[in-house]
Amino acid sequence: MTDFQPRPGQSVEGYDVTARRGTDYYAVFADIPAADREMWERAQAYIDEVGTRMQDAWDTGAYPLDIAMRAGELDMFNDGIVHPSLTRVSPLAAGLVNMEISRGDGSLGTVLAVQGGLALRTLALFGSEAQQERWLVPVARGEVAASFALTEPDHGSDSVSLETVARWDASTGSATGAGEWVIDGAKKWIGNGASGGITFVWARVDSPGDEHHGAVRCFLVEQEAPGYVGTVIEGKASLRGIHQAHIVLDGVRVPADAVLPGTKSFKDASTVLYSTRSGVAWSALGHATACYEAALAYSQQRIQFGKPLAKFQMVQERLANMLEELTAMQLYCRWMADLEERGELRPTQASLAKYHNTRAARRIASTARDMLGGNGILLEYGVMQHMADIEAIHTYEGTESVQALLIGRDITGMSAFA
Repeated sequence: MTDFQPRPGQSVEGYDVTARRGTDYYAVFADIPAADREMWERAQAYIDEVGTRMQDAWDTGAYPLDIAMRAGELDMFNDGIVHPSLTRVSPLAAGLVNMEISRGDGSLGTVLAVQGGLALRTLALFGSEAQQERWLVPVARGEVAASFALTEPDHGSDSVSLETVARWDASTGSATGAGEWVIDGAKKWIGNGASGGITFVWARVDSPGDEHHGAVRCFLVEQEAPGYVGTVIEGKASLRGIHQAHIVLDGVRVPADAVLPGTKSFKDASTVLYSTRSGVAWSALGHATACYEAALAYSQQRIQFGKPLAKFQMVQERLANMLEELTAMQLYCRWMADLEERGELRPTQASLAKYHNTRAARRIASTARDMLGGNGILLEYGVMQHMADIEAIHTYEGTESVQALLIGRDITGMSAFA
């Protein structure tokens, strides 16, 4: 605030609606372990450190890679991945970090999902010893930007039908003539895909005679490789503070050991996606928390018809409805983390959490924007940005319809996929 002087028609300069209020009506997070709380507080400090720059970046559509990779310096990319070279982070701590960062900025929440949940997890689960030795810690620390390239311009929800191909060429390669993989295809919506690091490219093996012919495998591709062209997608109205790329792979040659040996089929890609769906549920909770708390703060500060909005019955009913949904989202996330800690979380349970939480977050954001009236469309109050960013997380890692079909197949025993 500046040295504001009230005038007729303007009694206040603005409203303080972005501060944390610690909403936890059922004390869902009151008993978390000290180590998990320390991670949560680290995420809060990170957002406090970079929040202003990220708001400017979202406004201008810029991607401050130094801010994104700062999360790695703070050891927040681990996302609950279990590996001897990585710091052990519980599913609850990973979720709280995701929630808090998304509460502050949705683009940074997506950075966590891309760098940690997708890329780092792929390498940790399926990479060779040599690949992990070279890349695992640098990716975890944010020293190397990493991306996960599965979705194609023609294949989103039906990514199992991907058409990017990898052919084995035994006639070329290293000085020993060991041969190379040649990759051709296109990918779209790839976070960090044009950031100068590495990309985990999922492709179908097209080499008759190869034991994996026709199977989907993953290849580690350095982005400076000839034939790899990543173009930043412009004109986004959501997640504007991170760049997604349209990638063209035109005869990209990679060595024999570029394939991740643990990847044998599309099921391996699904394993990564299932793991990150819980992260999307946490991210939705962060966005929804920011929207609810902004609406609550605004209703207590904004005076209309001679009294605070919070004194109107309609406003209190809306706040109660928002809190009802927010508390349910918290309960989903906490129980999901407990199941995952015990090794009991099933993929469709993560799907149900994503399905519920992104839908609920959309409703909370819509109500919050309405409650802020005209101020609701201003970026300085946060709600409109969260509302836009929720649209992206509602879609990625599996659309609403895909989640419904996964859940439906599980509870009926019958598949409705075409």
